[in-house]
Amino acid sequence: MQLVRASRRRATVIRVLVTGMSGTGKSTVLAELARRGHRVIDADHGWAVEVASPDGSGAEQLWREDRIAALLAEDGAGYLFVAGCAANQVKFYDRFDAVVLLSAPLDVLVERIATRTTNRFGKDPAERERILEDVRAVEPLLRAAATIEITTDQPVPDVVDAVETAAADASRRTSHRGRG
Repeated sequence: MQLVRASRRRATVIRVLVTGMSGTGKSTVLAELARRGHRVIDADHGWAVEVASPDGSGAEQLWREDRIAALLAEDGAGYLFVAGCAANQVKFYDRFDAVVLLSAPLDVLVERIATRTTNRFGKDPAERERILEDVRAVEPLLRAAATIEITTDQPVPDVVDAVETAAADASRRTSHRGRG
């Protein structure tokens, strides 16, 4: 009788960063991913701090590096979706299996920011101008580092389906190259 050993592949968490400018729909996407049963973290709340910007012109958000590093080091299985946008997120790109950039046309962003009730940021004209400047200066940097860009001027279920597909694609890439 020949014994066949079962494969004991170590379960792997597929870590996906969902990033983008204010108003692109990160919180909405995260809520739908959670509703679909995925583990989600909104890194903009409880995982970040506001600090004075280097040029002294205001404040910028930075991830609490110790907390994010510990989160991304956790073992487990399934998908972990982390959403947010912080000046120091680039330090963690190599720990994500996919970086999904959410984007939207400027008129859509401005309308969303003006009408949203879940987040006050952008209601002030100076904040709105900061958002528009970030779209011009920061979004191209995010685009260059992204695994995929998904425009959010389509129905939320379609956007979330695309984010899940990006995670599944990352899972396939990870299983092919191995992970330790």
